Amino acid sequence: MMALPGGHHLDSIPLPGQQLHLMQVDSVQRWMEDLKLMTECECMCVLQAKPISLEEDMQGDLILAGGPNPGDPLQLLLKRGWVISTELRRIGQKLAQDRWARVHSMSVRLTCHARSMVSEYSAVNRSSSQEMSQIEKLLMEKCSELSAVTERCLQVENEHVLKSMKACVSETLSTLGQHFGQLLELALTREVQALVRKIDASDNIYTTESTTGNLFSLTQEGAPLCRIIAKVDGILCLADILTDNSHPEATRAEAAAVVAQVTSPHLPFTQHLSSFLESMEEIVTALIKLCQEASSGEVFLLASAALANITFFDTMACEMLLQLNAIRVLLEACSDKQRVDTPYTRDQIVTILANMSVLEQCASDIIQENGVQLIMGMLSEKPRSGNPAEAAACERVQQKAAVTLARLSRDPDVAREAVRLSCMSRLIELCRSPSERNSSDAVLVACLAALRRLAGVCPEGLQDSDFQQLVQPRLVDSFLLCSNMEESFV
Repeated sequence: MMALPGGHHLDSIPLPGQQLHLMQVDSVQRWMEDLKLMTECECMCVLQAKPISLEEDMQGDLILAGGPNPGDPLQLLLKRGWVISTELRRIGQKLAQDRWARVHSMSVRLTCHARSMVSEYSAVNRSSSQEMSQIEKLLMEKCSELSAVTERCLQVENEHVLKSMKACVSETLSTLGQHFGQLLELALTREVQALVRKIDASDNIYTTESTTGNLFSLTQEGAPLCRIIAKVDGILCLADILTDNSHPEATRAEAAAVVAQVTSPHLPFTQHLSSFLESMEEIVTALIKLCQEASSGEVFLLASAALANITFFDTMACEMLLQLNAIRVLLEACSDKQRVDTPYTRDQIVTILANMSVLEQCASDIIQENGVQLIMGMLSEKPRSGNPAEAAACERVQQKAAVTLARLSRDPDVAREAVRLSCMSRLIELCRSPSERNSSDAVLVACLAALRRLAGVCPEGLQDSDFQQLVQPRLVDSFLLCSNMEESFV
């Protein structure tokens, strides 16, 4: 995935049995499209820059053959941007290896790609801002400077001089990367703004659905695109879709998917979400309603994932969820196999419960809805296949269930109910048997913490050996003991 300098790819939520438009991602089709970027370099680059020699990495050269659809500026920017980002990274690698012939040839090719991106984007967007024009000029000047200085390096044999020139090349490359990142962000921001305006102005449900799907696709390109969507008030646009019942469920689910990605706690920024606070109550209300009325597991997963991320973002969301009887909605859904039948979905539910459990009122709601029994069941979450992603999701469910139990057990009524349901026995089993927790250290720590909290309220539920090994020592000592246990030791 292409990402702006400083960004990283954000993994999407795993989705089973995918039926919605946003989930119909054809990996073969994507691979076929990317093949266009991996053909041999065009003749101009060969004649201008490539020496007549065979190097082991020549076949990895990147070039856009034919290019993206000329009528789609977003795809043009993303694909050209991916190629240029890759070239910048590879030039840096060759520079570190002092492979000057390759550095120069790739610098010339980089100039060709940059010039193509500027000219192609100008052709589909004839009106360019003064800021964009200025950065385009700076970018092309740095490209020319890089080609010129790397060509001079080919003529230098003195290692001391070459070393000083290498620092100059490195600085030029860094500045070039900054200009490229600035230009790409400006252009992408402009195009995302156009998408958001298109959604706002549309009264056609099919246009709204397809354009919202385009926004979701952009979130898959990495954290910088999520930040841009939020920066141009995409959140407010999505709130309008979520709260408008005239939109089909599929469209509202796609809007929820975009919210889930943009509010991910894994993103390295939060300042872009200031506008989100203005619509948070409306969004949270619409999402819990979508969970309650979801006709499929896919829709419930997307809505609950968005809610889970929002509870990380602001504790006020947890208070809103309490007022909306979210605990009852979520726990009732757990008994509905049509909506909740995968560890991925239970991961979202237990995340919400774990974050809500910091509120004192949450404990009474959990008891009233028989939630302790549900949490007990989550401690036994097991994968149904050998899929590593599913196994990881089961680990997260177990860990967060233990965290939720530990937090809720501040309330003596919850602790006594947990003991009555034999939660302590299950926690001890998870601590002592690595296979029960898939050898997860995170699950072990959470279970030890929960066990100690329960033991503080009901110490009579523990055998002496369990107390002496799992509760009495320092947490780190119990952790080391359990993490080094053999399967036969019970």
